[in-house]
Amino acid sequence: MASNGSETYRPRIALTSYYQDASWGVWNAPAAIIPGTYVEAVVAAGGTPLLLPPLGTDETVLDLVDGLIVVGGPDVDPVRYGAPAHPRTVAQPLRDEHDTILTRAALERGLPLFAICRGAQILNVALNGSLNQHLPDTNPTANYQPAPGVFGEAAFTTARGSLIQSLLGDAAAAPCYHHQAMDVVPDGLRVTASSTDGTVQALEAADASGWVLGVQFHPEQNPNDLRLFSGFVQAAGSYRANRNEMSSL
Repeated sequence: MASNGSETYRPRIALTSYYQDASWGVWNAPAAIIPGTYVEAVVAAGGTPLLLPPLGTDETVLDLVDGLIVVGGPDVDPVRYGAPAHPRTVAQPLRDEHDTILTRAALERGLPLFAICRGAQILNVALNGSLNQHLPDTNPTANYQPAPGVFGEAAFTTARGSLIQSLLGDAAAAPCYHHQAMDVVPDGLRVTASSTDGTVQALEAADASGWVLGVQFHPEQNPNDLRLFSGFVQAAGSYRANRNEMSSL
C-alpha cells in the first residue's frame, strides 16, 4: 500500500450490493445491504470498502476508486444471453443492469476487477457468454449448493501461468454456493481454473491485460485464506500509484 503523508494509504475498493427488504431494530424496509464477510475480507486485506447500491448507477464513480468487486447474489436474468428462464432461475434485473454497467466500465478503464460467484457470471454474460441455469440437470454429481444457506466446497486445479495460479498455486478448494455456472465462455475471457467435473471455477482476461479475475466460488467465506483478496487489494494499490504517476506527467 502506498504511503500518504504520515499514514498508510488503504486502496479504495468499491463493492456492488443488494437492494431488497431487510430488518434492523424495529424496522423492515428496502435497504442497500451486503454480507459482512465481503467487507471484512476487504478490510483484512488492507482496503477501504465503499458500497455501490443498484440505484442511481453512475459508472464515473469508478474514477474515484482503485478497484471493483462484483459480489454474489441471485441468478442472472437469462434474457441477457438469449435463453428462456429455467424454473429454478430467480433473477433481479435491477442488479443485472447495475452490475453489468459497472463491470464493462471497469474493463474499459483497466480498473482491477474481482468478480465473485454471480459476479463471475455477470462478467461472462457481459462479454457475450452464457450460463448453465441449473447444473444438476446436466451434471447430477455437482453439489455446489448442498442445502439452503449451507455452503459446499469447490475443489479445482489452476492453469499454468494464470493469475489465480500465482495466488493459490496449482490446486485449491474454497466454499461455494451456486446452482448455475458458466456455459459458453466468450473470446474475451479464458478459463483458468476448473473442477474435475468440468465446472468452470475461474475466468481471466484472455489477453492477460490488467487484473481481472472472476471466481465461481466464495473466497470471502474463508477468512483464514485471504490470498485472493490480498492480491486484489495489492493490485488496486498499484493501479492508484500508476494513475497518480501518469497524472503528474
